[in-house]
Amino acid sequence: MTIFRTRDLSLRLAPLIAAGMFCLFSSPMRAAEDPDPAAPKGAAVTVLKAQKSCFANIVEVSGTIIAREETQVRPERMGLKVAEVMVDASDSVTAGQVLAKLNLPEGGQITVQAPVGGVISASTASVGAMASGKGEALFSIIARGEFDLVGMVPTRDIQKLQVNQTARIKVIGAGEVDGKVRRLSTTVEPNSQLAQVFVGVTTNRRLLVNSSGRAQIRTGQSCGVSVPLTAILYGTAGTVVQVVRRSRVETRRVETGLMSAGQVEITSGLQEGDIVVARAGALLREGDPVRPVTASAATK
Repeated sequence: MTIFRTRDLSLRLAPLIAAGMFCLFSSPMRAAEDPDPAAPKGAAVTVLKAQKSCFANIVEVSGTIIAREETQVRPERMGLKVAEVMVDASDSVTAGQVLAKLNLPEGGQITVQAPVGGVISASTASVGAMASGKGEALFSIIARGEFDLVGMVPTRDIQKLQVNQTARIKVIGAGEVDGKVRRLSTTVEPNSQLAQVFVGVTTNRRLLVNSSGRAQIRTGQSCGVSVPLTAILYGTAGTVVQVVRRSRVETRRVETGLMSAGQVEITSGLQEGDIVVARAGALLREGDPVRPVTASAATK
């Protein structure tokens, strides 16, 4: 009886097992033949929205530090001899301060005083040396310790500059200091088409005459649509960005303006809110299907 029941049970289960095996092997084949129409297509690309930004309009001036006004100090009489030197080069002095004492030929002494306050830029005075009103100056004083950065700029930039515009100046050996446009040339060097500009330096630091410096003069600002520099492609067809619309790539030719901190101003060809490929590349072509992923989501 036991054998009969087991055989009977096997005969009854056989059709069910066969049906299960058929489903097991046939289901993947159907899935491969009939893909899910809702599944995303195309490569995943990181995108971002074009946003409005403001860019500072900067004119750069490279040049040399010079003394704005330098005063030469000599005695009024002839035939004097230096008896004592009271200051050295690079010392700060005040108007009327005694700089040196000189012996008179007939005996007695006179003093040489600073006609103006400032910084001693050079000194030839030494004890026992002769001094006169027509000889080499005993001292040179940078009046009031005022310096200028003098440099040349293209004619297209000289039109943007005005007196009293603020500047940030980086001087070799002295770091960054403040300044203002003090004077602009009214002529242009004919061969180079460059014009001269004087930027007054405002600082209590000691500057070295003839040291190099670079001024960044802010002439205004421009506000408009911007994208990262990585979103821009430069080629024979011009400057373009890749925009995603309806999950497909569109190539837009654009005009660029100012640049700052890795962002580029777009003056035409793009609107605020356009979805832009964050890293444009030659592998993406016009009309390619893509799966856009926002930059914030891609970094998570």
